Amino acid sequence: MRLAAHSRRRIRDFLFFVAAGLLPVPWMLAHHFSGIDLMPSLVATMAGTAILGGAFLLTWATELSERDVPQGIAILVLALVSVLPEYAVDLHFAWTAGVDPSYAPFAVANMTGANRLLIGLGWAAVVFVACWRQRTSALVIDRRQSLEMRFLLYATIYSFLIPLTGTINLIDALVLFAIFGFYARAAMDSESDEVELVGPPAMVDRDFGKTGRRLWALGLFVFAAYGIFISAEPFADSLVEIGRETRMDEFLLVQWVAPLASESPEFLVAILFAWKLRGSIGIGALISSKVNQWTLLVGAIPIAYAVSAGSLRGLPLDARQTEELMLTSTQSLLAAVLIVDLRFTRKEALVVAVLFLAQFLFPTTHSRYFFILFYLAITLGLLTIGGSSRRAKLRALLLPQGCRGSRTIPTDSE
Repeated sequence: MRLAAHSRRRIRDFLFFVAAGLLPVPWMLAHHFSGIDLMPSLVATMAGTAILGGAFLLTWATELSERDVPQGIAILVLALVSVLPEYAVDLHFAWTAGVDPSYAPFAVANMTGANRLLIGLGWAAVVFVACWRQRTSALVIDRRQSLEMRFLLYATIYSFLIPLTGTINLIDALVLFAIFGFYARAAMDSESDEVELVGPPAMVDRDFGKTGRRLWALGLFVFAAYGIFISAEPFADSLVEIGRETRMDEFLLVQWVAPLASESPEFLVAILFAWKLRGSIGIGALISSKVNQWTLLVGAIPIAYAVSAGSLRGLPLDARQTEELMLTSTQSLLAAVLIVDLRFTRKEALVVAVLFLAQFLFPTTHSRYFFILFYLAITLGLLTIGGSSRRAKLRALLLPQGCRGSRTIPTDSE
């Protein structure tokens, strides 16, 4: 019986591995025969699929690499890999905006969409699956995740200052990169656990040994990075073209469709952990991803724009982009305050998901301001009506002395 289950698992992992490896191939072939004229919808499908497959392969390659490199270095690589698909699309928009200002809104659209999807769908889905599998009403988060929570709060608080200048500029990049640098340094000094591989990475590790594992990791990195590199620009451009042809809101198309392709691997990996009764690891991975996107991704946008434009001016923000950025900041703040007590309940996850999905039904300027105020009102309510315990835990995260000698926050018993 166990042998049959093990055999089925091996076949499933092998098929999953092969399927992900084949996803970038159609676009690679189309890119090689560049003389073929394809419709924008077909380009978006093929290039988006290539990015999706590449993201899976990069995730697995990184997991394999953790067996052979110090964990501090692995954390840095993981941070970069987790946002690489978003980098590929978003930085293309920022770079193009340097020579064509009409592309400037798309860089912000893609960035804000990715960040809000991560919390509104990703975090909520992990909580729902974990609570269902464990038959509980709340997902308990490991105290060690307080490191990621602390730097998520730092980045979120700073994000409220970005719109004040009317641009995302190089000073913003410097501050956000510094926040990530301190986060990475703290992660290097933190306690570590033995890496436990699951799925295709476990299959490669088990069947090919140390040398084979290293070769597979290197090969997957190169293959996936190339697939994403040749797919990002045509995928982004095709989405804009589809919007123009169908008279759809190009901003919304770039904001939601593109991030869905690049965020899907992270969502699936986190949900898989929750399904296997390891929900804290799943939500922890998504919290870390949020920190990476809120620092590295946002900070890289003005750098790409400035280099392309040949000047030191920042990426301009119009009224729509400012609203989207503020909405993303307020959602991030609410999410951070919700989990500061190291518990994420089903009711809280439902609130996060409903507020996120409701924005599709009410996409007007007035509605965005309503959601901004509503996020802030709920956050304020949690900190005032919610009692002193949550405020004490929030102070433990934010105060500098809370970073010294401990990466955790107090529990109720403490």
